Amino acid sequence: MTRKTNAARFLDQIGICYELRQYEVDPGDLAAETVAAKIGLPPGQLFKTLVAQGDRLGICMAVIPGDTELDLRALAAASGNRKIQLVPVKDLQKLTGYIRGGVTAIAAKKAYPVYADKSIERFDLISISAGTRGLQILLSPADYLRVAKATLASIALSKTEQRCPVIG
Repeated sequence: MTRKTNAARFLDQIGICYELRQYEVDPGDLAAETVAAKIGLPPGQLFKTLVAQGDRLGICMAVIPGDTELDLRALAAASGNRKIQLVPVKDLQKLTGYIRGGVTAIAAKKAYPVYADKSIERFDLISISAGTRGLQILLSPADYLRVAKATLASIALSKTEQRCPVIG
């Protein structure tokens, strides 16, 4: 039987329908693409939660498809910061209560602002971490956006997309 996490218990409390999907964890490969394959979803339908710190407004969370990279400039603009950077992995648990591979905006230690990539709306069902490695929550994007109090923004870049250098 799957053990419920704080995120799953929170969804139960507020009456949100979801599915828990367990997978075998390889500590050496926590890539979102690997997790997506293990739970039977395309990588773009699994959303990873990254934690960033802005120069003006502090900590926020960015939720992007598993097959993309975070556009730090876009996240800075969306969050009202001039500059933003990802927090070091060693600080994740202290800030969120979760470890790398298990970070979720739902039932985190503190409610930080959440920015979700607009591509989340393309799906009927998405997967997010349940708050621990080896367990994912599948739910509707609308429910996720409401529960996480997320702001939609274009904050993801495809891994093959490259920025043009500034000339002049």
